[in-house]
Amino acid sequence: MNHSAQPLDRAAAVEYASWFKALADATRIQIVSLLARGRVPLTVGQIVAASGVGQSTVSHHLKILADVRFVLVERKGTASLYRINNACVRCFPSAADVVMGNPAPPVPPCE
Repeated sequence: MNHSAQPLDRAAAVEYASWFKALADATRIQIVSLLARGRVPLTVGQIVAASGVGQSTVSHHLKILADVRFVLVERKGTASLYRINNACVRCFPSAADVVMGNPAPPVPPCE
C-alpha cells in the first residue's frame, strides 16, 4: 500500500458528492442523457414526451439537476427551456477514474 497516497481534498470530495447525488436516480440520468445527446434546449413538455415520465416528476428532477448546474434554464417568452451545461460536462470527472485512484482534474466551478 502506498502510504503517501492521500484522499481527495474535502472541498473536491464535497463537490463531487453533490454531483453524484444529483445523478443518483435513473430518471435524472435519462434527462441528462437526453439533453446532452440532443444538444438543443427543450421544454418540460418535450422532455416529458421523450422520457415518458410525468410532468411533475420531470420538473422535480430538473430542479435537482439545475441546483448543481448540470442543467441550465433559459426563459423564452412564457416557456422555460432546459439545456445541458457544457461547462459541467467538461469538468465532470469519470467516476471510475476518481474511485480507482487516477488523478482527478481540478474542480472548476460549473458556471
